[in-house]
Order: sequence, then C-alpha cells, then structure tokens
Amino acid sequence: MLNSLRFDADPNRPSLLHLIADEVIQATVDLDDPAYLDAEYMQRIAYLIDAVDAPGKPLRVLHLGAGALALARYVAATRPNSYQQAVETNEELVALVRAEAPLPRRVKVKIRHTDAREAVEAAPDDCYDLIITDVYAGARVPAHVTTVEFLREAARVLRPGGHYAVNLCDGGQMRFLKPALAAMGEVWEHRAVMAEPAILRGKRFGNVVAVGANVALPVAELRRRCAEATFPCRVVAGSELSDYVAGAAPAKDGTALQSPPPPASLRSF
Repeated sequence: MLNSLRFDADPNRPSLLHLIADEVIQATVDLDDPAYLDAEYMQRIAYLIDAVDAPGKPLRVLHLGAGALALARYVAATRPNSYQQAVETNEELVALVRAEAPLPRRVKVKIRHTDAREAVEAAPDDCYDLIITDVYAGARVPAHVTTVEFLREAARVLRPGGHYAVNLCDGGQMRFLKPALAAMGEVWEHRAVMAEPAILRGKRFGNVVAVGANVALPVAELRRRCAEATFPCRVVAGSELSDYVAGAAPAKDGTALQSPPPPASLRSF
C-alpha cells in the first residue's frame, strides 16, 4: 500500500510531472509531449514497442500496472488508434492521474481496477499483440506475476506472434531475477533482457527489462537502440542468456519470491 502519493512538477520543465510514491519517483510524464519517456527502463520497453510491427501500425496492448500511464501515452502517440487496456489496483492513483495528469484528448485507455493476474486469467485467448507488466506492491514486484503459471496465462492471451515485456528489479545474488527469467524460458521460445552490466552482475540494484515471444525477437534492433541510448545498456539473449540463468529453478506458484526492496538511499529505479 502506498502511504504517500502525489505529482511534483519539475522546476526546470513545468510540463514534466513526477509521480512520487512514498518519496520515490515511480513515473514521469510530460503533458506537452506524450511520447516523452524519462525512465530508462520505459525507454527500453519503448524500443520493443517500436520494433514489434510496422511503424505507426495500431496495436492491442494490455498494461499490467497503470502507473501514470506513461507507456500508454507513448503507444497512443507513436501508434495512433491502438486499443489499450490498463489494469491497476490502486484507485487513488488512477484518480490522481485523471485529475492532475490527464491523457491527451482523443487518447482512450480503458482502466480496470483489479489484480493483474486476475485480469489476465479472465481475458480471452489471442486478444493482445503486446502485454507490458510493470506491477509493484510498494517498491517490490509481487511473486505471483513472475511464475510459470501466470506466464502461461499471459501467453494464452497473446495473439500468435505477440510479445511480452516485463520490468523486473534485483541486485546481489539475483535470487528473484534468475528464477523469473527461467520461468519465461519455460513459456516462450525466445527471451532477451536489457540491462546495465553492473545490475546483471549483482553489483548494483536496478531494473531489468525482459521480453519473451514465440517468434524471433528483434534482438539486432534492440541492441542498436540500447547502444545508442544516452545511458547505454546490454542486450543479452540466446545461449548467453541461457548460460546466465543456468541452475535457477523457474519461479512457480507456492515457491516464487517477490523482488527484494530497493536500497533506502535510492530515489528512483
């Protein structure tokens, strides 16, 4: 449960609003530029959004975790007429976004107040081109959205050729990340991660964007975009990723762990 929730305007850019949850920056949106993404992990998810189909082609997208609807705004700006649904348990957060950071006119995102897993389990087969999971309880990723059982439901809901993207976080011995990635390998033929090397080595806590599909992933394009970013990161896929995850038991219902809490000194991640 979030005890403190507000938007703070950036002092150097009044149209830029930072969503603050328990004194940690959870998301940033620019009311004048819906395609603007401040968080590096969101930029990396956007690289996948840009690459999964022809530029500008509308997609059917399910957002598990609404946040400030930053990625939904990006999809609407770059792929007009996309159908988007967002799932968010925190009604206070949705009310705050609607009041202080409303979506641009003509941008429609259906919002459901329910648990992410329940939403996926209730969704029909072959419904979405892309599922984006960015779910946090406080500052931790819940275990139940990382398991083989959950991911099989997500794969069922995706259309043939659909893609899955998830924002994960870990540090240290990677007791959360590696089982989550192993679970993805049980469900999808192709996997890749985008992250800074220090995070993957456990030297620093931070975000790891993982993607999965049963069609070949646009790894070359993801590598190009990640290399050209302001803060470059690595793309690990194929046998290299299999070697990285080797030995980790896939996360499953009943045994999966939630992500570790971030360091107290971290203002955003």
